[in-house]
Amino acid sequence: MENQKKPDNYLVWAILCTVLCCLPLGIVSIVYSAKVDGLYRSGEYEEAQEAADKAKKYAMYGAISGVIVGVIYFAIIIAGGVLGAMTH
Repeated sequence: MENQKKPDNYLVWAILCTVLCCLPLGIVSIVYSAKVDGLYRSGEYEEAQEAADKAKKYAMYGAISGVIVGVIYFAIIIAGGVLGAMTH
């Protein structure tokens, strides 16, 4: 399995997820993305790919949960505004 292509570590996506969406899942994604290069350099190609897959998965979960929370938050703000307007 020499010359196997190094998997993407998804570090940029993990950082963006941490800063913009969901801190806990973003941190988990950063931890897995940090493992990818070391595992690849030590010849553990399958483990490197697994870490890359997990980094991607947690970044996606964080982004999706961030969007869902944002939509719920926005809906609560709108509902509060409507209810506030109805009482005046």
